[in-house]
Amino acid sequence: MTTPDLTFVLGGARSGKSRYAEQLALARASSPAQPVTYIATALDAGDDEFAARIAHHRARRPAHWRIVEAGAELAQAIADADDGRTCILVDCLTLWLANVICPAGAEPTERNERNEPAPDDCAARMDALEAALARARSPVIVVSNEIGMGVVPMGAMTRRYVDELGRLNQRVAALAREVTMMVAGLPMTVKGERAR
Repeated sequence: MTTPDLTFVLGGARSGKSRYAEQLALARASSPAQPVTYIATALDAGDDEFAARIAHHRARRPAHWRIVEAGAELAQAIADADDGRTCILVDCLTLWLANVICPAGAEPTERNERNEPAPDDCAARMDALEAALARARSPVIVVSNEIGMGVVPMGAMTRRYVDELGRLNQRVAALAREVTMMVAGLPMTVKGERAR
């Protein structure tokens, strides 16, 4: 199996990860021969502050980029954009996973009557995402938050989210040729040629 042309950019809130990923995509798409498809995972602003964040991201993106809003079907959105020449930028896994675990308007069911995690399609969707990334012919840049460096959160649902995102980040990093950790706006190469 060949390694996909996958770059994974991680970082905390306001670490510069989205801007860095956008710069990578711009460098890839130096001509119309290699356009960019930006797959956005933030579908619902929810409040004025988050709406302002979305507007800030939109204003920063070049107008000629193709924008796809992906809900839970991120794997399908990647497959649909994957034509072998388009640079695909996914921003971000953090919001996508939140929407998968706790869809808008739905109450999460944390445990069943036997105190086991409630069944959902989170594992299947993560498997599908991993498969779509592994099959990609186009260069793909994926952005995610690194949220597992703090204290163990209170609440079973929050702990589950942190655990699932950590597992998902590990899976994507294992597939990626390049992994960059953003710290205070500075790219730190974790995996790839520059890490050697």
